[in-house]
Amino acid sequence: MRASAYPLVEVDAAAALVLEHTPVLGVERVAIAHAIGRVLAEDLVAPASLPAFPSSAVDGYAVRSADAGKAMRVLGESAAGRPFGGTIEPGTAARILTGGVLPDGADCVVMVEDVRLDGDLVTTPAPLRAGSNFHRPGADVRAGERVLAAGTQLGAAEIGLAAALGFPRLPVRRRPRVALMSTGDELVEVGGKPGRGQIVDSNRWALLAALREAGAEVRGLGIGPDEPEALRQLVVDVLREVDVLVTSGGVSVGTHDLVKPLLESLGTVHVGRVKLKPGKPFTFATLPPIGGRRGEGNIAFGLPGFPVSSLVTFEVFVRPALRKMQGFTDLHRPILPVRLAYDARASADRTEFQRVRLHRDGRELVAETTGSQSSSRLMSLAGAHALVRIPPDDQGIRAGSIVDAMILALP
Repeated sequence: MRASAYPLVEVDAAAALVLEHTPVLGVERVAIAHAIGRVLAEDLVAPASLPAFPSSAVDGYAVRSADAGKAMRVLGESAAGRPFGGTIEPGTAARILTGGVLPDGADCVVMVEDVRLDGDLVTTPAPLRAGSNFHRPGADVRAGERVLAAGTQLGAAEIGLAAALGFPRLPVRRRPRVALMSTGDELVEVGGKPGRGQIVDSNRWALLAALREAGAEVRGLGIGPDEPEALRQLVVDVLREVDVLVTSGGVSVGTHDLVKPLLESLGTVHVGRVKLKPGKPFTFATLPPIGGRRGEGNIAFGLPGFPVSSLVTFEVFVRPALRKMQGFTDLHRPILPVRLAYDARASADRTEFQRVRLHRDGRELVAETTGSQSSSRLMSLAGAHALVRIPPDDQGIRAGSIVDAMILALP
């Protein structure tokens, strides 16, 4: 064992350091079907107006408002995709269906429920208002108008708008490519039988889910070797192909904790320990480009080996960085005030994120503990709605107090 050479950094300062050294990734153009959920990299400007032509908002008859109250001869029909080819002259009308082009000469549409039919004659009520019941060209979008700003996440409405404007491909920020690795001779793969002193590797699968939910493209490296040169070669090789390295375990101060020394040899470790419970050994480093790889280099996260520590540090530090890389402007989970329904014990010198379930009491959110807050107990996170932030304090915080909660899922 050896003492850590890294100072303990406050949580907020560590989070700021991570974001300061996290780059925004470049731009790629992808087919609209693959742009769902991505972040728009450039303003989207309408090349044409929507609608491009005057179109009926209802089923009815296209007429001249000056002919209100008269019996008019129906000349034909205008349907969506099948416009009426003639002109509406005085004393004439055309049937029109929703979405149909308003014929030349007509200046309003009368709903079918409001007319009287007699053979091929239609009589409308009086008076009629010019401009009623149809959409004017450009009523939704004008040509040259900025319709979506860079930084917008592309959801259903945004994708539909881009399609309506005729964009088959969209400029979006690239997703981060992440290499994910567990370390430790004590680990065995899921489905394997642990020997004496061994445990199943759960962290890698939990982190895989968290990384994918955060928008990353993940390359799994399995369980890394507990031998310095073999581990170094594995990491150096993969850094040529990814943007981010995420490891689990091997960042404490034991003789077999190899990740920190490796990151120190490859780049700059900005955070080696943090005043966080759980998650004190969290490590963040920047690594220069390796080999012929271009770009800003890589960033690396060494997460603790205990399962809850690993996921809590992911939420506090890694997820916001991944969102910044993708061009999101809102990097963090929502923070809401909640009322504690239990006495929260505090750490004397570290900020603690305790796992809670929430329920509503009127307009308030009330936080109930998920039980033992041991950093090895994944059950404390399974089904948790939030992480409540408990500042360092010798006395703890009494039930009934209001604290900040990082919302993972609302009840």
